[in-house]
Amino acid sequence: MTILHKSIELELKSLTEKGNFSGYGSVFNVIDKGGDIVAPGAFAESLAKWQKTGRTVPVLWQHQSDQPIGAWEALKEDDYGLLGEASLWLDDAPYARLAHKGMSTKTITGLSIGYRVKEHSVNKDTGVYTLQKLELVEISVVTNPANDDARVADVKSLIEAGRMPTLPEFEKFLCDAGGFSRTQAKAIAGSGLSKLLTRCEAEGDLGDTLALLKAFSVP
Repeated sequence: MTILHKSIELELKSLTEKGNFSGYGSVFNVIDKGGDIVAPGAFAESLAKWQKTGRTVPVLWQHQSDQPIGAWEALKEDDYGLLGEASLWLDDAPYARLAHKGMSTKTITGLSIGYRVKEHSVNKDTGVYTLQKLELVEISVVTNPANDDARVADVKSLIEAGRMPTLPEFEKFLCDAGGFSRTQAKAIAGSGLSKLLTRCEAEGDLGDTLALLKAFSVP
């Protein structure tokens, strides 16, 4: 199953000279730029599995699986979101030192979760997805939480995974990957994708729509 990414502005609760920090990796009940809402409890099952194995969730540098820079030593859900306490491996990982410097100077401003969707629902009127159960894979320190290239990659990943992008996700994809203006993207997504979704839902088959989107997303 494809690993997706979702980023937010880094809200540091603390940062020490030794590389210990705490902050939120995800927030609940907020429609993000991808048109998704993460529901409270979405990480509960995954966190329990991590705890049972005795392993810690890795802190990665920019979602690079070969660049671990620390460990999330404590993760829990509260009323606001997914709160974590982590330590950076300042003595062992060069990118950990870079992350620490960037975080302390507010140059590096984002955290981003790597996850797989286990359960979700969609509001047919708004196109907003509510992510009800997520498998947490990692949480990265990222330079820019609104990275356009990451959003394009995420939309392509959604399509490859067999999940329809929301209208906002598809509009953003058209702008970033297709070179369309925002007005053009809204027109194309609103008149094209909406009609395709309506037709396919009525027929009970999204296969043709997904095939078309996959063809369009090939670089």
